[in-house]
Amino acid sequence: MSHNGFRRNPAARRLQPGVIPTYHVAVTGTLVILRHGESTWNQLNLFTGWHDVPLNDKGLAEGAAAGRTMAEAGLRFDVSHTSVLARAVVTHHLALEQMGQVWLPVQRHWRLNERHYGALQGLDKKETTERHGAEQTKLWRRSYDVPPPPVDIDSPEHPINDPRYRLLPPDVLPAGECLKDVVARVLPYWYDVVAPQLLAGQNVLITAHGNSLRALVMHLEGVSPAEIAELNIPTGAPRRYTLGAGLEVTAAEYLGDADAIADATAKVAAQAGG
Repeated sequence: MSHNGFRRNPAARRLQPGVIPTYHVAVTGTLVILRHGESTWNQLNLFTGWHDVPLNDKGLAEGAAAGRTMAEAGLRFDVSHTSVLARAVVTHHLALEQMGQVWLPVQRHWRLNERHYGALQGLDKKETTERHGAEQTKLWRRSYDVPPPPVDIDSPEHPINDPRYRLLPPDVLPAGECLKDVVARVLPYWYDVVAPQLLAGQNVLITAHGNSLRALVMHLEGVSPAEIAELNIPTGAPRRYTLGAGLEVTAAEYLGDADAIADATAKVAAQAGG
């Protein structure tokens, strides 16, 4: 112990005069985002939101295929994240299984959930368009700051009635959300949890949903509220980000077959006119 009460670093005594020590600085980790595979309600063209539905056979295949694609790209992850909805959780597991990384630490959080569609949850998108008009339906679906009609608090579609959210303060549970609301809940998770992991040099996989990932893409890629309506994220297609020291995006690309990705993106855009 030194005279001022601080412990001496034993390694310091081994340094030779004139030798400048070097320190390892971690390189920023790689980020991959993945939208869950097709669900049964995606197939039926229903507003899903926070309603918990399983993957269909195509979605199961998409989850496994995403894992093979990431493995072929040479990706390995240090930590990963999903929402608390089964379609994301299962997609995530299937992908990691194909990568031989089912042991990977997984953090699940409601902040990565899909946008809550309020009273629209469970409704057919095409029928909703026919009833309310294409313009109003597109505003509810794709606008940045126009929320859908809220769901009643006693409805089974309100998250206050779902036991998985029983420990959360009731005032954080939405009765309906616009994309602006989703951005407001996703970004605290990004800053508090994901960003520190990337800055520590960890490679991170996030498996979530069309709108929670659109919210993240807005932040990462500087997409404006006016432009976000036309941004579609395909199911089962990993998107890899290379990040700079300040987590600025230096490169971004979808992995896998370009034609299949384009087809999946077009199918998302075609739902109820986009």
